[in-house]
Amino acid sequence: MFKSLRQPSGFYKRLWKLSLPIILQNLITYSLGLIDTFMVSQLGNEEMAAVTTANVPVFLLISIVFGVQSGLGILVSQYWGKGDTRSISRALGVASLLGTGITLVLAILFALFPVQVMDLLSNRHDLSLLGAPYLQLIGFSYVFNMLSSIYASAQRSVENSSFGMKLFGFSTLLNTGLNYLLIFGHGGFPALGVAGAALATLLARMSEFLICVVCALRSKTIPLDLNCFFRPGHDMVRRFIAYASPVVLNEAAWGLGNSLLTVILGYTDNSVEMLAANAVMGNLSRLFLVICFGLGAATAVLVGKSIGEGQSHDQVMRLSQTLLWFAALVGGGVGLVALILVPVLFVPVIFPMFKLFGESAAIATALAITSFAGIPLHAYSISAVTGVLRSGGDVAFSTTLDLAPQWLLCLPLTAFCALVLKTGCWPIALAIQVECIVKSPLCAWRIRSRKWIHDVTRGYDT
Repeated sequence: MFKSLRQPSGFYKRLWKLSLPIILQNLITYSLGLIDTFMVSQLGNEEMAAVTTANVPVFLLISIVFGVQSGLGILVSQYWGKGDTRSISRALGVASLLGTGITLVLAILFALFPVQVMDLLSNRHDLSLLGAPYLQLIGFSYVFNMLSSIYASAQRSVENSSFGMKLFGFSTLLNTGLNYLLIFGHGGFPALGVAGAALATLLARMSEFLICVVCALRSKTIPLDLNCFFRPGHDMVRRFIAYASPVVLNEAAWGLGNSLLTVILGYTDNSVEMLAANAVMGNLSRLFLVICFGLGAATAVLVGKSIGEGQSHDQVMRLSQTLLWFAALVGGGVGLVALILVPVLFVPVIFPMFKLFGESAAIATALAITSFAGIPLHAYSISAVTGVLRSGGDVAFSTTLDLAPQWLLCLPLTAFCALVLKTGCWPIALAIQVECIVKSPLCAWRIRSRKWIHDVTRGYDT
């Protein structure tokens, strides 16, 4: 391990220079979810449970957005290594068409049948009625977010990771201000409650999109070739489908699986307490994982670029092992700090702020301890799947590694504990973490095989 961590002077400075803007971008993005949850929690536990339920199908949209931008990153990082900006424009065009089409169809479905969709997700029809106005609006925000995320992903893949940080930082501040005005009715605006939270998000995402349009037309780093963007060519479509669509399907299936975990909690006898605790801890856990996601995104850029530059398999392997060990060590430090904060900060301060008391606080504590203990494993598997394997073009195998532990172990075991045995919160919380326990060693085995290293740009005539 320590041999792998030895790198030339300046390596870790470059890694952090690339990672930190992504980390800050993710911190800003996930902070928005926490702020939304906090503001809605002030309306009551039932309103918070309703928004949590409404966000189950929304999480599927978020996963699709992440899948499209991750799939795009595979191509862009390698084309960047070759200095081929026209092909980057082609890849952007295909990603924008595909991503917008998928999110728009789902947004229209949520807008037309909000109550029916929500009735599938819990055993409380009153929660469906409360959350329906939120679901009707929030889906359309991700049509705009898809396009802005695609462009931010392209900028990140050409080593301009600060763009997304600035973009999403602005939209988060705007969203927070609009939340304050529209949820509670300050400044002469009507008090729209949960619908106000959705409207605030929609307006913020529209602002993101407009900024990206202006920047794309003016960028000198990756000048947008409109002819290539709107006419990417059949070869690029086939290439994108071959390497990016498995990633999109991977993230959609993973997002669906993660949403089903929330559905399982929504069918427990104490569903309101379960959903409220899960809403708070889901957002808090993601805040502690931002460093891991940032390192994973930086890993994808560095490994993809090294393959695009034509480095040997030995060089690519050494780079990958260094990045993976570093991610695991950083994850261990983050997990330790998070565990220390549970009795010091979370239980006495944070949970009461979110109106979590009694049973809901006990559930949140169990979720906190088990999820924080698993952060080192999450850190390794995030960098392995989204960073190393995908950027190496090993999309089919990485999809299997990402989904099999979740669908074959985590979901059945959680459902068995929660709905059949009706255990307490601790067995349920442990069952949720089974996924990362199994996934990490499988990722290590695949990476050692070296079968994942592919040049996905080969054979394309620009």
